[in-house]
Amino acid sequence: MRRPRGRLVGLLTLACLGALMTGCGSADEAAAPPPVEGLTYLSRPDLTPPDLDVTWSVSPRTPDGTVVVLGPKGEDAPLTGALLVDDAGEPIWVRPTEGRVYDVRVQELDGEPVLTWWRGTSPSVGLGAGEFVVVDDSYREIATITTGGDIDPGQADFHEGRLTPAGTALITAYVKEPADLTPVGGPADGWVWEGVVQEVDVATGEVLLTWRSLDHVPLEETKSELPEDGGTEEQPFDYFHVNSVAEDADGSLLVSARNTWAVYDIDRTTGEVQWTLGGEASDFSLGAGVEFAWQHDAQRQADGTLTLFDNQSEPDIGPTSRGLRLTLDEATRTATLVTEYLPPDPDRLAGSQGNLEQLPDGNVLIGWGSRPFYSEFTADGTLLYDVALGSGDNYRASRAPWTGAPADPPDAVLADGSVHVSWNGATEVASWRLVTGDDEASATPGQPVARDGFETQLPVDGDPAYLAVEALDADGAVLGSTVLGD
Repeated sequence: MRRPRGRLVGLLTLACLGALMTGCGSADEAAAPPPVEGLTYLSRPDLTPPDLDVTWSVSPRTPDGTVVVLGPKGEDAPLTGALLVDDAGEPIWVRPTEGRVYDVRVQELDGEPVLTWWRGTSPSVGLGAGEFVVVDDSYREIATITTGGDIDPGQADFHEGRLTPAGTALITAYVKEPADLTPVGGPADGWVWEGVVQEVDVATGEVLLTWRSLDHVPLEETKSELPEDGGTEEQPFDYFHVNSVAEDADGSLLVSARNTWAVYDIDRTTGEVQWTLGGEASDFSLGAGVEFAWQHDAQRQADGTLTLFDNQSEPDIGPTSRGLRLTLDEATRTATLVTEYLPPDPDRLAGSQGNLEQLPDGNVLIGWGSRPFYSEFTADGTLLYDVALGSGDNYRASRAPWTGAPADPPDAVLADGSVHVSWNGATEVASWRLVTGDDEASATPGQPVARDGFETQLPVDGDPAYLAVEALDADGAVLGSTVLGD
């Protein structure tokens, strides 16, 4: 059964919207469509996830235990928070947040799957100061990660919170520093936002590495223009804008800087830049179709290629944003285009955010950042499907295996002769059944009803004195239950 479209936005979400800060803003967001109403549920009226519109270019994929991980946000979005959905765009877990959420993803910590995301405040447009939250498969918080050492605690930026197999986290920060801005037409006693990378031990909070952009990348490499009123202590110049950090195959770090149009390979021990790809000081000759601008999410893949999300916008450089897969020949210092992943819209320019994720089967998932879409492609660039969030934006989109077992029981409400039941975050529910009788001791279970999306409706016969609902897995085992009226 097709779920009904919501007609009302939950009061909790409306209260949250007033406290949202601005982040990674862009011109295309200013021309966003009118607000889109969220889905609503009788069993969880506080949740209003977006009604995703999935357009398949080929037949739908076979369910494989993976979920799509999103962090929708924006004043015109029905939900600001963390969101897991299935291949049909049906919500699995909805977590409203008091402020904008960034970098929601499934990762591993100590060999166990966890969900992570950023929470905090924004000292300036496009920058964050806060921490990364880590929750287990029951959605209980088990750790937080933030800056340390010579960077004040609580300064973790929202752009990157990547866990490593060694139990560490790669995070970023923006720090105000005085700088001579005469090379970029500013004052000698100016100020900049310095891009900082830290590696932090998750268990202890110990800072194992701190890398600072001003020590290695001169101001002259910026592609950004100094604003007329910028470069002051109140409005530092964002010349670098670090937006992703990932481990390279040899253990070095790949750092993407949006405002220099460059990716840097950094020696993890010395901090020295081993090579620069793109921008004003590229060590590589860029082949046809390779040049990128305002990019995000640079990663080395298992086959040796380098992938990234090429925004091409803010200000506009090319006709559309795109995903790129490149081959780097470090001996000849040449970069060659392998695959270009283009959106179904000819002019889908994302002025901010965005990512490209390599999936285990060779497919690629692209989140279009400030444009409210995500898409999956085959390895050769063939579009499989495109999903519209309707409004707002989404920093990154990813797909990963996830099994959720919430600590709270299912939510159920009796209305109009039916029990409406849901279990936010439970991934193993295959069906629901009612248990009815004169009392608990004499109550008997009814026939199972297949789960029908986030909320399932179960008709009730008569007016039983005792009424409960049970969640069943694919083998018929009871996963959880709720007694109505308690």
